[in-house]
Amino acid sequence: MQQLVKCGLILTGLFLGRLFPATAQEVQPAARDSNNVIHIIQSDKLNVLTKDSIQLNRFIGNAIFRQGSTLFYCDSALINRASNILDAYGHIHINQADSIHIYGEYLHYEGNTRMATLRDNARLTDGKVTLSGPELQYDMNARIGTYVKGGKLVNGSSVLTSQEGYYYADTKDVYFNYNVLLVDPEYTLSTDTLLYNTQTKIATIVAPTTINDGKTVMYATSGEYNTETGQGNFDSRPTIEDSTATITADRITMDKRTGLAYATGNMVYRDTAQHMTLLSNYGTVNQTEKTILATQHPLMILEREKDTLYLAADTLFSGVLKRDTFTVAPVRSSTDTTVSVDSTSHIPDSIRAPLRDSTETLPADTSAFAKKLKNALAPGDSSKLIPAMVVPKDSALITLKRNAIGIISDTAKAMAILRDTTRALKADSILLSKDSAVVSLKSRALAARDSMLAQPPKLAVQTDTSATKDTSEIRYIRAWHHVRIYSDSLQGVADSIYYSSKDSIFRFYRNPILWANETQLSGDTIFLYTKNQKADKLLLDQNALLVKESDPQLYNQIKGNQITGYFAGQSLDWMHVDGNAESIYYVRDDDSAYVSVNRTLSGIINIYFREGQLHHISFIKDPEGTMYPFTQRPLDQMQLENFHWDIRRKPKSKYELMGTMSEAKIKEEEKPVPKAEDEF
Repeated sequence: MQQLVKCGLILTGLFLGRLFPATAQEVQPAARDSNNVIHIIQSDKLNVLTKDSIQLNRFIGNAIFRQGSTLFYCDSALINRASNILDAYGHIHINQADSIHIYGEYLHYEGNTRMATLRDNARLTDGKVTLSGPELQYDMNARIGTYVKGGKLVNGSSVLTSQEGYYYADTKDVYFNYNVLLVDPEYTLSTDTLLYNTQTKIATIVAPTTINDGKTVMYATSGEYNTETGQGNFDSRPTIEDSTATITADRITMDKRTGLAYATGNMVYRDTAQHMTLLSNYGTVNQTEKTILATQHPLMILEREKDTLYLAADTLFSGVLKRDTFTVAPVRSSTDTTVSVDSTSHIPDSIRAPLRDSTETLPADTSAFAKKLKNALAPGDSSKLIPAMVVPKDSALITLKRNAIGIISDTAKAMAILRDTTRALKADSILLSKDSAVVSLKSRALAARDSMLAQPPKLAVQTDTSATKDTSEIRYIRAWHHVRIYSDSLQGVADSIYYSSKDSIFRFYRNPILWANETQLSGDTIFLYTKNQKADKLLLDQNALLVKESDPQLYNQIKGNQITGYFAGQSLDWMHVDGNAESIYYVRDDDSAYVSVNRTLSGIINIYFREGQLHHISFIKDPEGTMYPFTQRPLDQMQLENFHWDIRRKPKSKYELMGTMSEAKIKEEEKPVPKAEDEF
């Protein structure tokens, strides 16, 4: 009887609620906490069901419920008053104080804990951010939305997906876990764990993360990244990589809008295209312009097949030359012979120097003289010389020889001819007289004449290929102050260096000094030509000087206006001293005792090496020499003009350039002590 009365009251209340929804009566236990009570706002129908002694209220059609400031909308629902649990079906909508809206097709809501679980097209939004997945959980008390069976977050144009996600509505933070992927029109971010703030759009990286914008790839394990502005601060050895270069450091700060990245602490910059590595404690990288500026103990490593070059300075800079800035500037020799070289207009005035060329043109009577040479040879035998042929010292033969050295020596064919000819001479031949110099000169000139007549000489300069479009990068390197270089075959110091892959020339400025084969080489400016990443030619321009210590306070010396050296493999093959050439050379006997000192003045001096050691010296064009007995040598004349011996400045090892002096000392102590040699 009591149950019939109770049902009648419920039906009456439901009928009144449909007529007057705003004043509908709510079915609730009297003793329940009013904050946890799920109030009935409206429904089209109400059924009371009993299952396993548990009474359920079933609401059908346009059902609306309320708990505190939260409203629940659905097509139908079941409420268990004993456990205060609501199960709702169809078009679920939860409105929490008009700040959070949750949608789905099924809702399981526990009124006591205020925990909601939604399935089937479940999504949560605060008006700006949408969190969705096959199943969502939302804690009404803590205001935390969660998915653990996969889901995604949409924030403007950014879409984040993961296996698990936790959204904190109050702080706007989202914690993503497992297979995290952020996709934006400008980049993608992938990781296993990520913290993301939907308001600031800052991603906090706490696990190995990859950021790819299509041009560069960032690898990081710790730091922050603003997904809207592209600004980032990364710790724990992050890495930035593009098609040609990679940069790693203890900390990297970057800004994609400007293309700048700042690397701090143990920076390693790797250019894979140029086989170049740059180490520094601080560096600035412009990803747009593809430049890098390194300070705080920078060290550049230029990898070579057999002889790696190490370069240290106070400041190092590397960049890419823009092709629209390339111009071809004429550089003229003393005879106005025009050659094409790269413009150095992009180099600051403080380190710019003209590329000099010592080439001379053939005299007017060259063709007639060559014809005489041809007729003087036996038919069919180009190597048979006519020893009775007399050639005056000032004849065209001298000019021809100088052009053979200055012009065709850069060609492989002429180099082979000259090397084969000079190696036929005796090892102890030092030509001092004018007549002997002419005879030696004549033999080599005749051997080279066929190559000279067959085709015009080719200048060893870059040809103009502007008609052919080249898309490869032209990278250059600049180093300022206290420059030091080290390789197994060559060491040096200078104030500044400029290098361009366009012509593969290292230019050393302001008191440069190089050491090769224990010989000191210096000049106002030094040009080191490389080919296939190997030393090919060396030019000491103006006030050129060669010095080698024979014994303490005894120095073999050669000076001239210009000195050009040619390499074979990793060692000097021969050197050409041009203009006011002078030499001082200490002569020893078979027992290595000093016998005499030779001081010679000549127009040209050629120095030939074998396996990196001196083989012989030739004096050409008006040689004048004086030989002093060793004990009677005038000490005040034993140094050429501008003589200097700066062996203390010579880098002793690559470790010295790295700054690890203790390691350098250990390495040097491990090396065997070289025996004294009497070569120059």
